[in-house]
Amino acid sequence: MSSDSTDTPPLKGVERIQAYLKTLPDAPGVYRMLDAKGDVLYVGKAKSLKKRVSAYAGGRPHSDRLTRMIADTAEMLFVTTASETEALLLESNLIKQLKPRYNVSYRDDKSFPNILLREDHPFPQLLKHRGAHSTKGTYFGPFASAKAVANTLNTLQRAFLLRSCSDSVFESRTRPCLLFQIKRCSAPCVQRIDQAGYAELVGEAEQFLSGKSRAVQDRLVADMNTAAEETRFEDAARLRDRIRAMSHVQLNQGINPSSFSDADVFALHGEGGETCIQVFFFRAGQNWGNKPYFPKQGLDIASGEVLEQFIGQFYDERPAPKLILLSEAIPQGELLAEALELRAGRKIEIAVPQRGEKRDIVEMALTNAREQLGRRMAENAAQRELLDGVAELFGLEQPPRRIEVYDNSHIMGTNALGGMIVAGPDGFEKGEYRKFNIKSTELTPGDDYAMMREVLTRRFARLIKEGDDPKTKWPDLALIDGGPGQLAVACQVFADLGVEDVQLVGISKGPDRDAGREHFYLPGKDPFRLDPKSPVLYYLQRLRDEAHRFAIGSHRKKRSKAIGANPLDEIGGIGAARKRALLQHFGSARAVAAAGVTDIAAVEGVSGALARKIYDFFHPAG
Repeated sequence: MSSDSTDTPPLKGVERIQAYLKTLPDAPGVYRMLDAKGDVLYVGKAKSLKKRVSAYAGGRPHSDRLTRMIADTAEMLFVTTASETEALLLESNLIKQLKPRYNVSYRDDKSFPNILLREDHPFPQLLKHRGAHSTKGTYFGPFASAKAVANTLNTLQRAFLLRSCSDSVFESRTRPCLLFQIKRCSAPCVQRIDQAGYAELVGEAEQFLSGKSRAVQDRLVADMNTAAEETRFEDAARLRDRIRAMSHVQLNQGINPSSFSDADVFALHGEGGETCIQVFFFRAGQNWGNKPYFPKQGLDIASGEVLEQFIGQFYDERPAPKLILLSEAIPQGELLAEALELRAGRKIEIAVPQRGEKRDIVEMALTNAREQLGRRMAENAAQRELLDGVAELFGLEQPPRRIEVYDNSHIMGTNALGGMIVAGPDGFEKGEYRKFNIKSTELTPGDDYAMMREVLTRRFARLIKEGDDPKTKWPDLALIDGGPGQLAVACQVFADLGVEDVQLVGISKGPDRDAGREHFYLPGKDPFRLDPKSPVLYYLQRLRDEAHRFAIGSHRKKRSKAIGANPLDEIGGIGAARKRALLQHFGSARAVAAAGVTDIAAVEGVSGALARKIYDFFHPAG
């Protein structure tokens, strides 16, 4: 009796890899190795798919990491490409997208901020911009952080007096704002400067941000001296203040290179199985900030390979500058440069400087990487001790990998929302934070218990729905900001949904809401307090306070948006000028809503048809 073919266990490991060799081409491409669940273990590229895959199946000894990876491989997927360069680009894209277990990967999907000088208005606006370059204008960047942009914008306002207000605010001004009073804007909104004079300021700002700061500064110094000689002392003082502002930018940028204009610097330092890559941005001969990254990788991956894979992913959706400086050589530097050139459409150089100014700058970045990694390792050690303490305090079998903390915010029941923050071994995971706009129409305004019930129900019902999806992230511990009443609501939600493996804890402030006198509530146990000097108490307070900060901040944004919304903005045919005329005539949008058609038509610029349209908007038929 022949056995059914389904009884034969599926091939896995070396045997499974060998089965692909017969059909693989001797051509460049990208391969993916998957486990029995279909999760991607590894993404690699090859000049010859056949030769690369045969290396996994040839029986040669491998490192422990590769041996485990090969043993777990149950399936492989292949994509052929026209060249090894294209294979490298596709590999970087897939690693960043899939984050395979055995590849070097880092989590950073945010685009870097830029400074945008808009060119779609007679008086261009200077502002921070993040995302696609869809607005017409000149973009300067990238900057390492929003803080670096804010600091630079603050100084640029003082140096060049360009407006930062939106078009709607610009159009509605009737007198100068505070920025004019503190000498950070030239007030073009109320004709304190004409278009030609403003254009001159714009030109100077463009020159400064393009690396011609010395020429701009020299010209302003000459103008200041001339004004002083002609006894125009107020003009001379204004120019002096602008020159000081420009000098402030240069003094606070640290090293400003003279041997190159645009470059990114990557410096890697590894220690104790962890890695820090420090990235410095130089544009227009100016230092525009730096940012540390901590890629995850196997212990047996060489540092040059870590750096190479990191850079490939780093530029997957970002333009590379014409010069990239490294702290050490990477295995396929020429190929990576060729791939980046293919994407950018221009020449790109990757270099490891050995001497001179460039080497000094790389050494500075390397020192930053070393110090940053030291701080992180010290923080992680302290964090592990705190999580051990949390596990002991709340009876967890092991230190929690994911803690979720919930808090609600509202004012008299309005603009209600819930906030969830996440923390773990690496500290606060801000990319995992979530806010929940309270949707229930049956909820009594200000009912905190009902709000908590809705938030927890939505959160954990979704986790249950996602089921065994490997991307689903269940918490080990859920902290509720509240006392026994809030905890009882949370326990009921868990009972209704069948949630059993998450420890629930309520945390409430003590008498007079004094920090340090918090009470903790666990299901079925008496409430208790901790020693006010306990490090674990301090850690739990930080978690609770961060959840409160996030909920309050989200609520304020929601409330500000609601307060700032003007119903006139929703009516077609009403631009900034007509909106200003209506508000000046009636005093408020509410007064416009109460006016009759004849009264509205009496406003300058409002026709009879538009008056009827406005009236009908506020008085819909039926």
